[in-house]
Amino acid sequence: MASDTLETTCCVVGGGPAGMMLGYLLARNGVRVTVLEKHADFFRDFRGDTVHPSTLEVLRELGLLDEFLELPHQKVTSAGVILGETAFDIADFRHVPAACKFVALMPQWDFLNFLSGHAKSFPAFELLMQHEAVDLLQDGGRIRGVVVKNDGRTVQIHADVVIGCDGRHSVTRSAAELERIDYGVPIDVLWFRISRKPDDPAQVLGNVNYGKALILIDRGDYFQAGLIIAKGSYEQIKAQGIDALRADIRAIAPYLGKRVHELHDWEQIKILTVQINRLKRWFRPGLLCIGDAAHAMSPAGGVGINLAIQDAVAAANFLTVPLLDGCVPESRLALVQRRREFPTRLTQAIQLFAHRGFARVFENPGRIRAPWQLKIAVRIPGIHAALGYAVGIGARPEHVRKKRSAEPCLSFVRTAVLAGIGIAATVGAFCWVVWNARARKSEIAL
Repeated sequence: MASDTLETTCCVVGGGPAGMMLGYLLARNGVRVTVLEKHADFFRDFRGDTVHPSTLEVLRELGLLDEFLELPHQKVTSAGVILGETAFDIADFRHVPAACKFVALMPQWDFLNFLSGHAKSFPAFELLMQHEAVDLLQDGGRIRGVVVKNDGRTVQIHADVVIGCDGRHSVTRSAAELERIDYGVPIDVLWFRISRKPDDPAQVLGNVNYGKALILIDRGDYFQAGLIIAKGSYEQIKAQGIDALRADIRAIAPYLGKRVHELHDWEQIKILTVQINRLKRWFRPGLLCIGDAAHAMSPAGGVGINLAIQDAVAAANFLTVPLLDGCVPESRLALVQRRREFPTRLTQAIQLFAHRGFARVFENPGRIRAPWQLKIAVRIPGIHAALGYAVGIGARPEHVRKKRSAEPCLSFVRTAVLAGIGIAATVGAFCWVVWNARARKSEIAL
């Protein structure tokens, strides 16, 4: 790079799922776009690895699906939970209205490498690695670009529009002084790896027992595991020692057996501080935030990556034409928020409701027995397919549009009704379980 000043049409800050998908879509439509990624590569563990049917449908519409599915991945056609000693099927993805009726489990770095590799085939696409955004360029109340650090020097990137896709610790969001609404979340997650055997339970979303919950994500020969803990309890857990942690994990998932001893020091365990928040206003003149920069999601359901990608598709649909025409009024940025705020609000409301149920789990350190109410709830006809739709497709799915085609209709897409019913019914049943774990002593063997 010969100059300390660069010019582009759209500068996308952050090379995560939202940023890379948006960069691909805009460049595909002929918009000159520069994507900034502060790291030297995409290899970061403990990121969202669930590629849902809604995202796979976007890849199909782009003609990339067959090649994408050639990458190593695991297919999840249903997801369940083991409550105490009883296994329940929760979500069934085999009936979703999409080409792929499954969730693909794939390391996020493979997904990003795949997408960036294809984006580079477009002349309008530029990816700058090790370029960290540190501030915004402003003039007369409008965002005009980004100030970037690269290899010890400062670079100014001038752009017609800046899109903040830089995650829950967004620099663009902070520099623009966009107001954020934070919601209290009672949980954090301890992430670690543990080996997997062929005869381990398949299609399992989580294990709940003894006042804790353990999420296991199948990565082929190992699990990416997440132990859900009460917020702020990490130091207390750490003080009890690694032996106590191993004992807790083995109690929740006895089939792991001696494999818990693969955890031998705390360096193998990372804490994810769970957040749920949302910007009141996702934009300013010349700036739009999407993905986690606009709305940080809980890892519950693994929907964060897919909501971010849906944001990117909507942003490309609304902004391609004005970017090509050289004029992006603030009203166009507002349309993106208007389009994507409803599914964001709905998903966060359900996650907050589910977290209140998890908080009840922490209050009951004894062995849980599944009550009859849940056993009846999971037998409701269509409940598994409804929840599969809610998680796999979600409210208001987006579709790729050509640059000069009709733009998305702003009327509400009533598929959200099915999504809301499925989520609310199943989460309600789960919360009924954990609530009764306290009230009905006969259901708990201490």
